[in-house]
Amino acid sequence: MEPVCFLLLEKQVIVIVYLALAVLSSALISVIMRLSSDRVKNNLSMLAMNYLTCMIMAGLFVGSFWKLFPQSPQLPSALGMGAVHGVLYLLSFMLFQYNVKKNGVVLSSVFMKLGLLVPMVVSILIFGEKPTLLQIVGFVVAVIAILIINFEPQKDEEKGKQGVGLVVLLLAGGAADGMSKVYEETGQRELSSQFLFYTFVVAFVLCVVLVIIRKQRIGKNEVLYGCLIGIPNFFSAKFLLASLGTVPAVIAYPTFSVATILVVTLSGVVIFRERLSLRQSMALAMILGALVMLNI
Repeated sequence: MEPVCFLLLEKQVIVIVYLALAVLSSALISVIMRLSSDRVKNNLSMLAMNYLTCMIMAGLFVGSFWKLFPQSPQLPSALGMGAVHGVLYLLSFMLFQYNVKKNGVVLSSVFMKLGLLVPMVVSILIFGEKPTLLQIVGFVVAVIAILIINFEPQKDEEKGKQGVGLVVLLLAGGAADGMSKVYEETGQRELSSQFLFYTFVVAFVLCVVLVIIRKQRIGKNEVLYGCLIGIPNFFSAKFLLASLGTVPAVIAYPTFSVATILVVTLSGVVIFRERLSLRQSMALAMILGALVMLNI
């Protein structure tokens, strides 16, 4: 019995470490992007450097150049899902950066992480994971909170556009996170590093194309902040994927999201002095409560 208990405890510790590292990495992305907002002129150039950094780190974790495209029947699957993941990654990052400027780091991060509803629905409907009654209640509370924020009476057309931007961010971020679950369920775990490498290669290439089309330059700030964002970006994806290999998505995603939101909220309010309206504060409290219920 003792060895069994010890192994279970060791597994729980590993899961906690994976999720904690994913949370810290994700929160650090938000903080660095907030710091870069007033220092970087060419956002796409910064994103390109971010994905280049992620690509290099993913390649290092693969081990060698010859292992980037191994002879495996699962290689086409890893390539295909990595390509889709890369497109969604770039889209969600661009939407997040836009919303940080328009709506602040707190609300943008909340909606980015509330995208967990997307992979959780996929996990339930496609992969057969069953939520508890309390988790179902959490879904309902989260949806109500979203409605409170987005359907607040608007004074002008621009505010309405900002609300739509947050919803689109939620869907794109959720789809990007959901690809990790899809790969964990259908892909080969031994090719997970290659999957991340393909993800960042596609995101980098597409981002470079956009940089060329928009004729953006790459300055020292773009390189600096791009690299600073790329490091936690890679580790956030890697540790989240690792945690999905040990715990169900209905546990991993809510834990990842609620903890990240708490860390980012503290940094937004304490460090950046952002203020929330009463309605936003109530909705944020509801979202946090919903994510806790989803995790029980």
